[in-house]
Amino acid sequence: MKGTHLGEFQEIVMLCILILNENAYGVTIQEEIDKQMKRAISRGALHTALTRLEEKGFIRSHYGEPTSERGGRRKRFYEVSTKGLETLQEAKELRQGMWQLIPKLN
Repeated sequence: MKGTHLGEFQEIVMLCILILNENAYGVTIQEEIDKQMKRAISRGALHTALTRLEEKGFIRSHYGEPTSERGGRRKRFYEVSTKGLETLQEAKELRQGMWQLIPKLN
């Protein structure tokens, strides 16, 4: 299906959003990726992935309230949509099925 392909990095981003739950915004997602994957990513790469995921309908975003600690700026929070959850489940099942097809080596 055109436009619904889920790349590895996009999958990682979505999984981190799910891990973070209601605290998923740019900085925390970036930190979670580093923590889970031992992989530093640029802010630009993350925002590109977030934009593409939102365009595909896999995630949604909303702005929180302005905070003084951020100079009155608001955080943009992310959540995985139903379509995104279904896509993640399909990717998981595909990978598990392929792993099960690998002959055991003795």
